[in-house]
Amino acid sequence: MLSLLRNSLIAAPVLLAGMVMAPAPALADLRVCNQTQSTVSIAFGYRADTGWQSEGWWVAGPEACAIVYQGDLASRYYYLYAVDDLAGGAWDGSVFMCTQDSTFTIFGVEDCLARGYERTGFFEIDTQGRTDWTMQLTENNSTSMDPQ
Repeated sequence: MLSLLRNSLIAAPVLLAGMVMAPAPALADLRVCNQTQSTVSIAFGYRADTGWQSEGWWVAGPEACAIVYQGDLASRYYYLYAVDDLAGGAWDGSVFMCTQDSTFTIFGVEDCLARGYERTGFFEIDTQGRTDWTMQLTENNSTSMDPQ
């Protein structure tokens, strides 16, 4: 019995040390990092279980990031639109979704104007099936990808 107690007392600190030193699970997100000297506003689009959906606005200050989707990325393709709030210009594309000037969550991409929304061109992000992705917005309205 004394041997069992001694072995338990020796094993307990080793077990506790292992629990403290074990790495925390990585958080998977879709981040947009603003590598410019201006503040940018970001809209995000994706195919949800119920159909197409667009959301906005996230704001990223100069040299800052915004998380536009929290959790593991379930789809390969996502869509972004970002606008430079100070100097003008946008990071846009040819995939049209609905937006509006104030905070929004809009279901569907059809008839944006008829439904009272703006029709905005988003650019496609190919996450290559990864669960975590970072998009860098750089000067001259260019983008770069930083898979995690």
